[in-house]
Amino acid sequence: MWLHKLLSAVIAVPVKWLVKANSTPTDIEGELGINKSKTIVYLLRTHSITDQLALKMSAKNLGLPNPIDATQIAGQIHPSCLFLQKPRSVLSRKKSSTDILEDATELFRLHRENPELDIQIVPVSILWGRAPDKTLSSWSDIIANQVSPSWLRKFFIVLFLGRDNFVCYSKAVSSRAMAQLKGDDEVIAHKLIRVAGTHFHRRQQTLTGPNILQKHELYNGVLGSDTVKKAIVERARTKSISHQKAKQEAKKYVDEIAADYRPGLIRLSEKLLTRIWNKIYNGIEVRHAEKVRHLAQNGHEIIYVPCHRSHMDYLLLTYVIYHQGLVTPHIAAGINLNFPPVGGFLRKAGAFYLRRSFAGNKVYTAVFREYLELLFKKGNSVKYFPEGGRSRTGRLLPPKTGMLAMTMQALAKGINRPVSIVPVYIGYEHVMEVSSYVKELNGKSKQKESFFQVFSAIKKLKNYGTGFLNFGEPINLTNFLDQQAPDWRDEQQANTDKKPQWLTPVVNNLATEIMGRINQAAAVNGMALCSLCLLSSNKHAMARSELETAIDHFMTLLKGSPFSELVTIPECTGAELLESTLKLNKLNITKDSFGEIISLKESTAVAQTYYRNNILHLFALPGLISAIVFAHNNMSKAQIVDLVSKLYPLLKQELFIYMDQQQAQIYTESLIEQMLSTGLLVSHTEKIQHASPSTHAFYSVYLLNRSIQETLQRYALVLTLLCKKEQVNRKELEKQSAQFAARLSALNGINSPEFFDKKVLATFINALKENGLIEADEQGQLSYAEQSDQLKNEVIALIEPEIAQRLQQI
Repeated sequence: MWLHKLLSAVIAVPVKWLVKANSTPTDIEGELGINKSKTIVYLLRTHSITDQLALKMSAKNLGLPNPIDATQIAGQIHPSCLFLQKPRSVLSRKKSSTDILEDATELFRLHRENPELDIQIVPVSILWGRAPDKTLSSWSDIIANQVSPSWLRKFFIVLFLGRDNFVCYSKAVSSRAMAQLKGDDEVIAHKLIRVAGTHFHRRQQTLTGPNILQKHELYNGVLGSDTVKKAIVERARTKSISHQKAKQEAKKYVDEIAADYRPGLIRLSEKLLTRIWNKIYNGIEVRHAEKVRHLAQNGHEIIYVPCHRSHMDYLLLTYVIYHQGLVTPHIAAGINLNFPPVGGFLRKAGAFYLRRSFAGNKVYTAVFREYLELLFKKGNSVKYFPEGGRSRTGRLLPPKTGMLAMTMQALAKGINRPVSIVPVYIGYEHVMEVSSYVKELNGKSKQKESFFQVFSAIKKLKNYGTGFLNFGEPINLTNFLDQQAPDWRDEQQANTDKKPQWLTPVVNNLATEIMGRINQAAAVNGMALCSLCLLSSNKHAMARSELETAIDHFMTLLKGSPFSELVTIPECTGAELLESTLKLNKLNITKDSFGEIISLKESTAVAQTYYRNNILHLFALPGLISAIVFAHNNMSKAQIVDLVSKLYPLLKQELFIYMDQQQAQIYTESLIEQMLSTGLLVSHTEKIQHASPSTHAFYSVYLLNRSIQETLQRYALVLTLLCKKEQVNRKELEKQSAQFAARLSALNGINSPEFFDKKVLATFINALKENGLIEADEQGQLSYAEQSDQLKNEVIALIEPEIAQRLQQI
């Protein structure tokens, strides 16, 4: 024991400088249920001093016992670590066992003699570099993450990969629970060793991922598939070219699409990105990663589907996934990003490219589908953006279903592992492209991506506040498919070539579900809340005290009546949140004899709508309740809930709110009670009214009312246009709606580009159709339905009189 301590002390000096221990998870008590006050014995795979020293660093940071020191169990001194294997010999690949059988047997004997004894046995996986295995050998294998390497190989591993050390904890095993298993102490000890061996093997796969796909495997897997072979034969026949030439075209498509994943580049990128994040962000807040780790540890194939705010999303999500101890995914990227030298860099970081349109190219379509299916079958995690492109307004875009359809078809054809989709909400206090988004919304053409554009963006990097990344509630695809199309297996077996009948409706439902779950995990931040308040205020200015009070009211409302358990809300006061937001220098501060006035800068007022729109769905129902109360200041709670229920299906579809009709009704009732308890609303003889103008709460509820006005005005506009025409073509309705919305925007000073955005208007028109509020004939002509007349009148009653009067001029 003393010799081991001496050796550890000597080696600890260089290790301290060479090794940086990254712990995962960091919340071991909340996520793993480990009790720091109870006795802990660590279980490691290899009896390695450097592994123990890395664990010591990690344990110190997490407040856990020192693994080098001995621990006292039932009055006896025992080592704090158990080891499955000894390191390999330098000259031999043979692995030898440790004294774990004797140590574990003794441990369980003590339990029989001491009924109150219960020790936490915590398995810990120590990884260096996390590179996956390869089917081909190379010089880099000397630092490969080999199980139980020799001391010489470990020297080079620590030297080159010491800064990429990961200490990964697993749930503790109760020694008392094991001691109560059938069999004598030695039999139970054998069970512990056997289970631990399996656990470490699976954990290794979870953390490093599958073998790297080699070029010959890629070509054989894709070009050798029946689907691609048929497409090549069809291509050769229809274009009157040789079979070899058609096959060469398919091979070029493979090269154009496929990623060329390099673990070394991931490690290098992590170092570079850490420097960039530290320069431009005050921090990256990550929540609910335990949901994804749980899936990975249970062998799930994981597909990440994040919202798309910025080009930073590509890097940020992969960076976070890497730091959470998860396998970095292959990323579906638009072909527009495949320009030198960025395209090659991203490809080596795991990006695979797809064209904006497959345009009936059957060979390309077949190659892409087979490549995606090959990634799934090999066990690679994948990431793609369901919106298809970056949101220019801050709202979620209607999802593109192509990638989801190919994913579902791959699942139906047969993937050995369970597949789960993980929605991801990404938010920023500043999006670097936001000024260009405003220009594009105002008619300017989108700039083509280039190296000079990237270089220019890097030069302009500055303080962008805090980034937020929340993992949403996962969707098990097999379970989802079973619910949506119970007979899908029978149909797939009967006809494997044709597109299944269930595919389109199931994929559409899945896409909507994903978008709802992204918004379900929203992150509230200071910039979004300040933008929401200031854009709702008259002339986009508020006294500092008013703004602080409003922020406090809004955060109290969200905490008291949560939109969902996954929404994250700052744990600070309104004054503290405003102070940190002002440091981003995006808001004006002026002073007079009464105090400070916070206002939007004239040059960036339109851009601030982007941040408001990130969280607008959280305030849609509170805003609607407030609008109803301001318009009808004597309604009962039941009447308010009834009117909200009528409008909710339209809000749900436009803003991708995850709740169904019944959930929304319960939530509305909860909101009203919370608004009453905080003084935003008051009740007189069972009639609900807004707060008295003499109270601080009045201005907050007034802002809530104003926050939903643009949405209601857009609804009133489209419904009024429909009412004026007996029949209208959908495109014509969208065009006229956009034109009149732009006029209203100019006349009434509405500084929101999405107010007259055709995509937003098209989403609303589609929601009207799906909810039976407009009718469509076989020629696609839209006509007014009877029930929409009442809805139009109810909506017009909620909007400002000036806007309502101008709508009558249509």
